[in-house]
Amino acid sequence: MTALKELTLLGTVPTAIASALVLTVPQGATAADRAAGGWARPITAPYYISSSYGVRGDWAAGHHTGVDFAVPTGSRVRSVGSGTVVLARRSGAYGKAVTVRMRDGHYIVYGHLSKISVKPGRSVGAGSRLGSSGATGRASGPHLHFEVRNARGYGNDVNPLRYLSRRGVHMK
Repeated sequence: MTALKELTLLGTVPTAIASALVLTVPQGATAADRAAGGWARPITAPYYISSSYGVRGDWAAGHHTGVDFAVPTGSRVRSVGSGTVVLARRSGAYGKAVTVRMRDGHYIVYGHLSKISVKPGRSVGAGSRLGSSGATGRASGPHLHFEVRNARGYGNDVNPLRYLSRRGVHMK
């Protein structure tokens, strides 16, 4: 087993309780981004989905409002499309977080970051670095919490994988 796979599997398995362990290694980011027509994957590191969207639990909404991509701490987190950073700071249970208002009016939340690389008001495009993955806030291991909302406030979540898929970005 390679060092990266060992780190990914041993260092992040606690966040995958009751989830299937599927390690996905994305193809080259540049080719994937071109194929998605200006949209990008939020991460390019090998990952697995440690918590799916909509899973019932003790979250304030009563269900998991995003999708969690288990990745090693420090993995690059990117904007999935063009928009404006509206939040870049600690944000309660999300820990260090970035929120981007997309040109289509949706809001994307990137949570549990170890490092934030942008400031509010900055314009970003698909693939722009927003920060690095981590385990800040309410997290049991390193991952990226990726959430899509119809409006800025909590409780306006939509299925993030469906949102990306409709824009040509496929994450499994």
